[in-house]
Amino acid sequence: MRLKFNMLALLVSMATGAVLTFGVLNQAKAEDSKADASGTWTWTMAGRQGGPDRKFTAKLKVDGEKVTGKVSAPSRGGEMRETEIQDGKIKGDEISFSTSREMNGNTIVTKYSGKISGDSIKGKMEFERNGEPVKRDWEAKRGEAKEAK
Repeated sequence: MRLKFNMLALLVSMATGAVLTFGVLNQAKAEDSKADASGTWTWTMAGRQGGPDRKFTAKLKVDGEKVTGKVSAPSRGGEMRETEIQDGKIKGDEISFSTSREMNGNTIVTKYSGKISGDSIKGKMEFERNGEPVKRDWEAKRGEAKEAK
């Protein structure tokens, strides 16, 4: 009888260990699938009317599923203008945020969305020009510039 009890206790211990190990591995895998958006991201866009390319920089901070930071972009005079990020969210590897700036008495809202893969964010950006929606592909790199189409 004692041998049966020891075997049963051993099997229960092994099963419990396996369940705990599986749970820890699943938690580690879930943490790995969470993309890291924190840092400085850069990209370029073609200049207007054949002008020089314009370089953009986003400095992102992540707190849970909330994304904050600033986007720097060249103004018409060439100086860099910083704009606070609004409505920033990250869930898994999907990120979205918007910026809002005043230009000639008009408020221009640009919405960014994309998917993070390592040191790259690829997605879409959307804004209005002359009352018409404009959508462009957007690809930012952590640390280096890449052209948006």
